Amino acid sequence: MNWMNVDAMLRRAETPLFWVGAFTVASLALWLLYRMLSGFRIWVLGNGQLLSPKLGKWAAQFRFFRSPLLAEDAAPSAAGGSNQRFHPHSEQQGMPHIVVTGATDGIGKSYAEELARRGFAMMLISRSQDKLNDVAKSLEEQYKVETKTIAVDFGKPDIYSKIHLGLEGLQIGVLVNNVGVSYPYPEYYLHVPDLENFITNMINVNMTSVCQAFVDFFSRGLQEEYRRQGIIIQSVLPFFVATKMTRIRKPTLDKPTPERYVAAELSTVGLQSQTNGYFPHAVMGWVTTKLVPNNMVIFLGASMNRVQRTGYLQRRKLREQKNGTNLKSD
Repeated sequence: MNWMNVDAMLRRAETPLFWVGAFTVASLALWLLYRMLSGFRIWVLGNGQLLSPKLGKWAAQFRFFRSPLLAEDAAPSAAGGSNQRFHPHSEQQGMPHIVVTGATDGIGKSYAEELARRGFAMMLISRSQDKLNDVAKSLEEQYKVETKTIAVDFGKPDIYSKIHLGLEGLQIGVLVNNVGVSYPYPEYYLHVPDLENFITNMINVNMTSVCQAFVDFFSRGLQEEYRRQGIIIQSVLPFFVATKMTRIRKPTLDKPTPERYVAAELSTVGLQSQTNGYFPHAVMGWVTTKLVPNNMVIFLGASMNRVQRTGYLQRRKLREQKNGTNLKSD
């Protein structure tokens, strides 16, 4: 009798369970289709000609968005100012500028080159005026664009009045906030040479070194607030790129050159508020945030850093021994 009751219950539940299973499968299929189409749209089609001087001009005319670091009442520095450079045949005066920080090396320089190639007028901000002059001259000669420069050290707190003075009167269509600093090599926190000064400098230069999650969330929040007003704010989260700062000399598929990375990343502007910028990095981001447990990610990252630390210290010891031998022979 009990078996008959169970069989009857299963028969009554058969149809609802069938529809629950069918709905679940259909939902998963639609989700996968959506993700595939979104990926195709982002990584294959890209944003077309979205990022062009027309976008910067329209955005600047629509609304001028001032960085909170460039306060309205910031006083100009007596010794500050900007180094302005104009190509003799430039017709870009009055055009909105792109501001690129950290523009003399690595990813920042590649952003400047790629955006200048697309016809944008450029405002370059970095620490060394000599390097800024070299990059500005190269952009002017190669791409026939107007360039301006501001030399400041982002490790110092009293630079923003000088930046404000250099940007005063300009329409800023796009900001690439790229400036950053990193460890010379992976090291345990308490063993970092000159720890206090180094950490202070790192915090001043690059807030993402201490609160990347906050800056990422803050950027996406701003995008949600201002996207209806025509302002695009994007949080870019790359993995390793072969630059001077990362000390990666040989590019690979997952460690691209800065030129390759920037070309890929710019195609995602306007399509993603948060992006890894480069398809292999997007796959790595999905694996490390969705598939692999956080404890495993931390363990593997720490293991990789320990290997890099050991290699760096061994190479440094060999260099010191070699230099000591040379000094003795002299």
